[in-house]
Amino acid sequence: MTKEKTQWKEFLEAVSTLQWVISFLTLAAACIILMVCLMFTSLWPLPTLYFIWMVVDWQSPERGGRKNTFVRRWRVWEHLRDFFPIKLVKTAELNPNKNYLLGCHPHGIMSLGAFACFSTESCGFTEVFPGVRATLAILAGLFRVPLFREYAMCTGVCPVSKPSLGHVLSKRGKGNALVIVIGGAAESLASSPGVNTVVMRQRKGFVRVALEFGADLVPVYSFGENDLFRQVVFSEGSLGRRLQDLFKKIMGFAPCLFLGERFAFLPYRTPITTVVGSPISVPKRVTPTEEEVDHYHRLYMECLSKLFHEHKVSCGLAESHKLQII
Repeated sequence: MTKEKTQWKEFLEAVSTLQWVISFLTLAAACIILMVCLMFTSLWPLPTLYFIWMVVDWQSPERGGRKNTFVRRWRVWEHLRDFFPIKLVKTAELNPNKNYLLGCHPHGIMSLGAFACFSTESCGFTEVFPGVRATLAILAGLFRVPLFREYAMCTGVCPVSKPSLGHVLSKRGKGNALVIVIGGAAESLASSPGVNTVVMRQRKGFVRVALEFGADLVPVYSFGENDLFRQVVFSEGSLGRRLQDLFKKIMGFAPCLFLGERFAFLPYRTPITTVVGSPISVPKRVTPTEEEVDHYHRLYMECLSKLFHEHKVSCGLAESHKLQII
């Protein structure tokens, strides 16, 4: 009886994870295709009315969206969490009377650690950090996709745009934790098992935002994120890499060629441990100077490196593993 229950649980975990991967890869495109196809059927009034509504509602994603607790607490996210499993680790308290900007590393192929910990309640963020609300910022272009934007807003994510980030850090009072996956598409191309590379030496915009709104910086590292898939890595200058870079420049994200453990798309069952570091106190500067931005950017990189080396062994890495910041 126990064996059957265990097999059923494993099946639910695999299906939940597979739906996330397929949604990540195809849901936005499927929504566009569906709406376009409906325009050429007798149901054309439906997409027409929706597009009118979408124009009227255009600014909603940058004004807080429509976070839905029911969606964030779906059981499917718990099964997704248990598949790997994914765990959220606190190293310091976050004061609910302050605002924070969390930089999450590495991006990996799909940022599963960031999604599970900060866009769902499966890892217990609200219990681990009482009084603090997490908001994950994602590619702004996704909020221009019909239907998909509604689904995205329900999970509480927001566009990674200046108006949106400013709204989270200034219009919602205190106790906000804005989460940005700093490395973005460029970092996803560096994702490979056993590799701990983060792209951020020239990425200082998040520090400037933190200074402008007086939000404390918090480094976050998801150990195991890069081990979920085996990626085909093209060498610099190769045709494959040039095509990836061109696509990234046009679309804002990079098409990664990868393989999972089963059915090509199911990731490896590698534990993901998302460790939230100690906050770095940041003063409020309406117009921060370049020297101030450089200072806090350098301080952030030092704290991220310290976080990595303090927790790498307990999170499954060898003492010899290094963090490469490029």
